[in-house]
Formats: sequence, C-alpha cells, structure tokens
Amino acid sequence: MELTDARLAFGDRVLWDHLDLTVHPGEFIAVLGPNGSGKTSLLKVLLGQLPLSAGTAKVCGEPVRRGSPRIGYVPQHRSADHAIAVRGADLVGLGIDGHRWGFASLRGRAAKRAAVQRALRAVHGEELATVPIERMSGGELQRVRIAQALTTDPELLLCDEPLLNLDPANAHLVSQLIDARRRDADTAVLFVTHEVNPVLRYVDRVLYLVHSRFRIGTVEEVMTSATLSELYGAEVEVVRVGGRYVVVGEHLDHSGHAIGHTHD
Repeated sequence: MELTDARLAFGDRVLWDHLDLTVHPGEFIAVLGPNGSGKTSLLKVLLGQLPLSAGTAKVCGEPVRRGSPRIGYVPQHRSADHAIAVRGADLVGLGIDGHRWGFASLRGRAAKRAAVQRALRAVHGEELATVPIERMSGGELQRVRIAQALTTDPELLLCDEPLLNLDPANAHLVSQLIDARRRDADTAVLFVTHEVNPVLRYVDRVLYLVHSRFRIGTVEEVMTSATLSELYGAEVEVVRVGGRYVVVGEHLDHSGHAIGHTHD
C-alpha cells in the first residue's frame, strides 16, 4: 500500500496532509490517535469509499477501487444482530459474495466452500461453521470476521478497532491471529486501534495521527514524551511500565472531554 502526498479534508477541516506512507508486504503498522483524527477515514480511502482531497493512494501498484479482492477488511467488534439467523460459514462466505445474491454454479459453490473452510482453519474456527452468530462469544465472532476478511487471500489487511470491547484474552488471540496471517502469507497489515499495548509485540511501525499532524516510526521513536507533546501541542508524559506504555495528559481524550488518558 502506498500513499503519496495524501491529503484528506472536509471543507476547512483537514484530517491529514502531505502524508507519505508505504506499507510493505508482511509489515504490521498500528494506526493510533484520538477520535476524529482520521484513522477510520484512512481505511475508507484505501477501500475506495472516500476520495483523497489531494495526492494518490495505491494498493499493489494500482489505484484504489471499491471491492478489490486484494484487500481484506476486519471491522470494529460489535455484537451480532439476534434478529438475523446467520451461521459462521454464512458470514465468512459474504467475504466472497459481498452483496451478490443468486445461485452460483456447482463449480463456484465448491470453490466457495473450500475458501470458507480454508479461512476458518486459518483462525482455528472450523467448529464455528455451523454455529449461529448470535450464539457466539465476542472473541468467536471476531475470529469469524477475520476469516471473512481472508476468503479472497488478500495482500493487504485493514483492521478497524478489531479489539474494541474484547476482554484481554480474546484481544490477545485476535492480535495473534492477525500477526500469524501476515507472517504466513506476507500480508501487509494496517491496524487501527486506540491501544498500542495489546499489539506491541507485533508492531513494526506506528502512524500516530493528531489534529492534522502525524508521525511515522517505530514504537520506540513515536511513543515518547517529546514526540507526543509536539503532536498534541501540550505536555504529554509517556512512561513504560512493565513493558507497557502509559500515556498521560490532561487534554488526552479520545471522546473530546478534558480528562486524563492512558494507552493501557
């Protein structure tokens, strides 16, 4: 994935500008920052859902477009709709079908079943194929969503807060599965999150977005008091405790209120 001199703005509100970012095969990039900084919007640009205001965006050397099988997408974790009767295999299969309905050929159906089975195996979820999604735990459902993203064997995996509302054990499992995919298949990963600690051991670089400013570098380069103070335009303290980063500042808040915040 490659962004060159990229700018995204809505009227006078600039989310980011002059953003140059290349994500190489097999690289794991964490995208951090407060709400409203343009993290999810960045994924929407790469999915072809939002046009850049300036600059270029390419995936595998080609301009971005909607529905590219080269891109897998893992959405934010959310509870299943109990009014919808869908099994795990059905949800995974939507990664191939999208919103197309109708009868496939016998050959097409066989290929789809094989792709769904491979994807479920990749997340150790074969037993979830026949389980209704409303009966799944949060971790099980997110594993199925990862499988859905893997059905087309993507070269770029976009993850939008996939750990949101998961308990620590499931957050670790989901992070581990995504890391395993990039190592096994050389898939590039762009991982939007509020919390760097659950994925700290897997991250190669960090893109930190704050109020139209950004920094790109290793965790050690970006997660410092000096760097974050410069980004936020106010004093921020970064402390590493027991191998975990704690970020503290009066103004640091991902919901817009003036309260203290930590990345823990």
